[in-house]
Amino acid sequence: MTVVCALALAGWAGAQTTAYPAPGAALLALSKQDHTLAIVNPADLRVLARIPVGDDPHEVVASADGKTAYVSNYGFGAFHTLTVIDLVGQKPLTVVDLGALKGPHGLVFALGKVWFTAEAAKAIGSYDPVAGKIDWIMGTGQNRTHMLYVFPDGKRIVTTNVNSATVTVMEKTEGRAGGPPFGMPPGPPPGMGPFGSPPPDGARSPGAQPPPGGDWQLTVIPVGRGSEGFDVSPDGKEAWVANAGDGTVSVIDLAQKKVTATLKVNAPGANRLKFTPDGKLALVTAGSALVVLDAAARKEVKRLATVHGSGGIQMQPDGARAYVACGRDGYVAAIDLKTLEMVGKVDVAGPDGLAWAVRQ
Repeated sequence: MTVVCALALAGWAGAQTTAYPAPGAALLALSKQDHTLAIVNPADLRVLARIPVGDDPHEVVASADGKTAYVSNYGFGAFHTLTVIDLVGQKPLTVVDLGALKGPHGLVFALGKVWFTAEAAKAIGSYDPVAGKIDWIMGTGQNRTHMLYVFPDGKRIVTTNVNSATVTVMEKTEGRAGGPPFGMPPGPPPGMGPFGSPPPDGARSPGAQPPPGGDWQLTVIPVGRGSEGFDVSPDGKEAWVANAGDGTVSVIDLAQKKVTATLKVNAPGANRLKFTPDGKLALVTAGSALVVLDAAARKEVKRLATVHGSGGIQMQPDGARAYVACGRDGYVAAIDLKTLEMVGKVDVAGPDGLAWAVRQ
């Protein structure tokens, strides 16, 4: 899933105009061809800096304070790193080695951590920047777990699995996982009383800690072929999934955890989908065109044949514009969300992941 971030860099004040969407806001755009991250002033679409980000960058996300960006170095499973960028100093900081978690792609920054997919490992994980380590991993058992969405409370996660043609919904549950670890006899863990209750005072083994609470319930939902780009509606009730192989969009009711509609939107090759901030429209990149859908009516309202979207879609938070990565044309298109017309472009070689920026 394409992610947005925010920042304000020293010296930006002089470049701001009345058209600037927010104090210190900026667009971030990755170039797969040049292996750089462009920092763009959205007021005039001028590139302020280009920062090297390592081989095959695909997605970008920033910390909540807007000072740091994280870029996934994908390599279709050959690579296993995240490149960390200092957005204030406009320079690379370090590279995070993910080890066996190969093929990192989708990124989300939530709860102070970087959440990422690892396609070749069929898993997702989270990286804690403060501790400087991966602190959680969950396998999906699905092929090419590609994009993800993490709910603000961290208790629900949605992923798309491209080659399995599925979506996985992960839900955090309360209490202990069911059953003892392999090789441990039945009964309470060491240091615990009957039925997992705390032992009487003084009966706990020295240094023993209660077992961590909670488990994850995974629901795998079949969708269309090539399920890749997706978004969760602003009200959190639905996930809309672009199926590149079928040219359709699957609508998932997240409470029922099932597909409730399949929209025949004629978008073959569709690899990204994004709702406008008000939830009224959904934009889908279809390679040959940008397709705009009315979310309530669930039908096409416009098709921009000159916008050959093939990568990230990013919404300006105030709902004025959308930005679409057009890989084959070598630019990021700026779309006016009132007129639904292209109003400008940013030259980026082989653009893909996009992010929005406001430094706290």
